[in-house]
Amino acid sequence: MNDNRLGTAVSPYLRLHADNPVDWREWGPDAFAEARERDVPVLVSVGYATCHWCHVMARESFSDPEIGELLRRDFVAVKVDREERPDVDASLMASASAFTQQLGWPLTAFTTPEGRVFFAGTYYPPTQVGQVGSFRQVLAAVLDAWTERRHEVDANAGAIAAAIAQGAGADAAAQGGGPSGGAVPSLPSVDAIRSVTAQLVSAEDTTYGGFGGAPKFPSAPLLEFLGDVAADGDDVARGLLDRSLRAIQTTELTDADGGVFRYATKRDWSVPHYERMLYDNAGLLAVAGAEQARGIADFLRDTLRRADGAFVAAQDSESTIDGRRVEGDWYRLPLDERGRFDAPPLDDQVLTGWNGLAIRGLAVAGARHGDAEMVALARAAADAVLAAHVRDGHVVVRSSTAHGTSSAPPTIEDVGLLAEGLLELALVTGEVRYAETARSLVHDGLTGRFDADPVLRAAGTATGEQPQTALRSGTVALAGAAATLAALTGDRALRDAATRLVADRAHTGTERPLGHADALGVALALQRPSREVVVVSEIDVSEVDVSEVDVSEVDDPMRRTALAARRPGTVVATATPDQARAWADAGFSLFDGRDGSAPAAYVCHDHVCALPARDVAALADQLR
Repeated sequence: MNDNRLGTAVSPYLRLHADNPVDWREWGPDAFAEARERDVPVLVSVGYATCHWCHVMARESFSDPEIGELLRRDFVAVKVDREERPDVDASLMASASAFTQQLGWPLTAFTTPEGRVFFAGTYYPPTQVGQVGSFRQVLAAVLDAWTERRHEVDANAGAIAAAIAQGAGADAAAQGGGPSGGAVPSLPSVDAIRSVTAQLVSAEDTTYGGFGGAPKFPSAPLLEFLGDVAADGDDVARGLLDRSLRAIQTTELTDADGGVFRYATKRDWSVPHYERMLYDNAGLLAVAGAEQARGIADFLRDTLRRADGAFVAAQDSESTIDGRRVEGDWYRLPLDERGRFDAPPLDDQVLTGWNGLAIRGLAVAGARHGDAEMVALARAAADAVLAAHVRDGHVVVRSSTAHGTSSAPPTIEDVGLLAEGLLELALVTGEVRYAETARSLVHDGLTGRFDADPVLRAAGTATGEQPQTALRSGTVALAGAAATLAALTGDRALRDAATRLVADRAHTGTERPLGHADALGVALALQRPSREVVVVSEIDVSEVDVSEVDVSEVDDPMRRTALAARRPGTVVATATPDQARAWADAGFSLFDGRDGSAPAAYVCHDHVCALPARDVAALADQLR
């Protein structure tokens, strides 16, 4: 009798498997307790709703009644949505790296009833392909090891868990006793950080743009680092960034509607892997030029945005055309023909952290390009997430869908990315309420308000957040938010906390920049002298209705001049006199005494400020 328990899941990925003839369980203590009671291994299958190869394995293996019966008899089968449970995914990925360097999704892991991995791989075909065994063969081999060589299984699982625990301990030690206390470690020098550009020059694909060969990813954190170094005066970094962005924009990686696909399978950026992720597009917004940013914002608005203003996680690579489930065909149609067919489905999760990344990207791009609609989209997303996922200044929900609120705990990704996004939005709109919430979130992040998953904790395999190449790290975002708050409040302890969070990652990044580029960018800002700019204007950006007001009517030359001078270590804030008073009353000392006549701009260095500049020429002179 089928005992599949995914029908009431919140996760869209888990619900996709609710009709499998497999007795799937959700991740949790109950599944592992069942495995202990039955003395069987646990199959943990990890994927996400828009993953093409996850769909393929589901059709080939998890829809097979014979496979279902085999799993029911000899295993406990657990499904995990990596977007809902990044903590579980990170731990299993760390364990899987002992068996294969070709990591990805679907991730197929086998654990003991204590939750310790003893074998892992990725996609397995229904029949053997070359040296890759079929899924049935893998299940048989695992079961044979479990029943005939249990001592080897336990020894391997224990060794892997010990290695993970040792790595997690080293990561904690590298932060000098934690982000909120202990000695302040050194950061790489400015010269060491900027020298990373030379490594990237040697890695550039000078024929097609971007870095490396196939598959080729947009790697938004790496591009943002190049943008930081370029703003710091490095023309070589500017060239690398511009060429990479141009390649992304003008090749098949960007769809006709402006959205960017997850990666290209060919070196020349052709044959995309057609899923479209919120995090790729949101990350690119922070560095893209005006036309490219506008296209991405249009995609977010028209495809990923819910009615309440929040953004869902992704759009699938597959769709149904003429009764067949196919990958990519819908995207290859001209825009004016797509309406004849159902669009690829959405992964309809609202993820707190990913929305924070989108809020940040839209706010940064809107300010840089003078695009009021982007700022309005950021505000709407922020208000939606704050209403549904945040209570009394604390993130209480990581993921929600129309089916409800997930029980998955919030992670540092949620806290860090949302805090950083809210601060950028506050700086652009002058609305202090966003900064006040961000301040509370940063406090939560620095005091470690995160409980390890009970299964991972018992197994000793909780890894914490791991560096990624595609998505800005929550730890790094927390550091960036803490550094910004330090500039707004004059609180040196926040700047020290930011340094503790990124120092070890930044040192690693000078040698291996791909997975640590975001940390290098924050480290560069921390190494530069702190400069704060407050522009006080009579134009209240927060009250602009973009459907009724021409964008040119709300353009402020003083604001534009200040934003153009942004560089690592510089924070630019804009406010009306009333807003400035509200910032000061809320404890943001940079705004003390800034509620006088407007327009005025205050250029400060570590809160020591020059006389107010009253026109663009005077401001430009102070910013030199």
